[in-house]
Amino acid sequence: MRKYTATSERRRVLVFLVIFLSITIILTGRLVYVQLFKGSYLKVLASEQWYRDLPLQAMRGDIYDANGLTLATSQLSYSIYLRPVEITDAEIAARELSSVLQLDYASLLKKISGKAQSEILVKMGIDKETAMNLVGKNLGGVYLSQTYTRLYPQGSTAGQILGLVSIDGNGQEGLEKYYNELLMGTNGKIATEADLRGVKIENGKEYYVEATAGQNLTLNIDAQIQQAVQNALQKALTDHKAKAVSALVMDIETGAVVASGSAPFYDMNEQPRDNGAELLTQIKNLPIINVLEPGSTFKIITLAAAIEEGVVDLENDRFSCSGTKSVDGERIRCWRSKGHGVQTLQEGVNNSCNCVFMELALRVGVEKYYEYLKKFGLGEKTGVDFSGESSGLLLNPSRVRTVDLARIGFGQAIAVSPVQLLSAVSAIIGDGNLRSPRFVGESPVKRRVVSAETNEIVRNLLYGVVNDGSGKHAGVAGYQIGGKTGTAQKYKNGIIDQGHYISSFLGFISNKGKPKYACYFYVDEPSTGVYYGSLVAAPYVGNIFQTIAILKNFESTGAAVFAPIEIPEEMLW
Repeated sequence: MRKYTATSERRRVLVFLVIFLSITIILTGRLVYVQLFKGSYLKVLASEQWYRDLPLQAMRGDIYDANGLTLATSQLSYSIYLRPVEITDAEIAARELSSVLQLDYASLLKKISGKAQSEILVKMGIDKETAMNLVGKNLGGVYLSQTYTRLYPQGSTAGQILGLVSIDGNGQEGLEKYYNELLMGTNGKIATEADLRGVKIENGKEYYVEATAGQNLTLNIDAQIQQAVQNALQKALTDHKAKAVSALVMDIETGAVVASGSAPFYDMNEQPRDNGAELLTQIKNLPIINVLEPGSTFKIITLAAAIEEGVVDLENDRFSCSGTKSVDGERIRCWRSKGHGVQTLQEGVNNSCNCVFMELALRVGVEKYYEYLKKFGLGEKTGVDFSGESSGLLLNPSRVRTVDLARIGFGQAIAVSPVQLLSAVSAIIGDGNLRSPRFVGESPVKRRVVSAETNEIVRNLLYGVVNDGSGKHAGVAGYQIGGKTGTAQKYKNGIIDQGHYISSFLGFISNKGKPKYACYFYVDEPSTGVYYGSLVAAPYVGNIFQTIAILKNFESTGAAVFAPIEIPEEMLW
């Protein structure tokens, strides 16, 4: 038989105390952890059991143009919720709701009778009159919650810039999406004490958490210029029976985007929500997200690189064009099959001669040419404050043959986004600084890309294109306009899609000799038999520039050639 001594007794007591203290410490620690670190979480869980919440949607911030004109605002509306356990007569409730809200009676009755859910969202975006009609019915278990409906006072103006908002107030496209966190605010709620079945407790507690409205947003967009651009887009779409027509206008001095859009477009207050393809296709801001082969508008890039690199003599150089140029054993055609003969640089630019620009690109060479492409921001995103921007498509320089470089020199074998190209050209004809374009706020300078001397030479050459060359249809008497035409064949499955073109014009208007606004205008698949950018795109840019000159009080030295594009009276101030 085992004997128990005083020593062993003390050991047993000590072990017991250690176990007891350990359990006490663990329990105490757990209690402290729950109270200090999990208390808030557990309170939320408890409140979910004992309270029923009605959300209060925050009022979304307004959006204004650069002059303070309201482009997007929000109007109070209501959402209708049901708590089936509180409804005493399902048939009466379903009948009244279906009548007031124009909903299917059978579907409502099934939801109410099932009682599978403690709370059901019935309909959103109800106007005040309808909501008050429903309140007058005194239906138990029916609740109203504060929501907002987005309104667009200017209709279709800047719709593709603004984008879409979902019915629950979240930005889905455009600036509504890009600046969603700033615009949307913080939702509130009404919490009502309820029993475990979800039935409201008589004289129970009720908590109100106020919603915080979102911040307002002021754009660089000028609604008057935007409307003038959209009028021109619609007219070009109709005149040339095109697939689409797009345009982008930037302030050369600041990098601000003042207008952007594509036709066709719809009134933002009548969005085709029942036609998903139309809704999403026509809301796309193509000048920002699209990528295309630029054609001859890209010759401005080649011209700037050649002048900056010093490989061309403006006074003494002569260029020969017989209609084709042989490069690496391949014959590349000029757009004019019989050729342009012997030309000066200015004449070659005026004529948009492919042979001249092939020669300039070859003189610069692949390595240097690609250095300029990178410097001008081609092949990379501009950093514009808009979702969906593309980097464009450049051939890998290690794989570029001489014949490829020759084609790139006049705008083939390369794809850029309109915003990329317009940003680069704005730097070339402006102060030489490449900026990140902005719809909101200031445009930061990235780097200097060309010298002041190159700025001036390129500007003067491009003035010549409008005064005496292929861009004369963009001219407006009394105003200083320069630019470059473009006509590019489209490709399908890697080969030329015969008969399908993108016709374009990239131009700028100066005031008192200083470049102020640049516009890139392009027509996708004109189908009336005329497809040269000089005829299909340039005239509309001339109309846009004339309207801008009138709106901004540019100095004029003579009568205008074109009648100004009509702007709705309510947008003039």
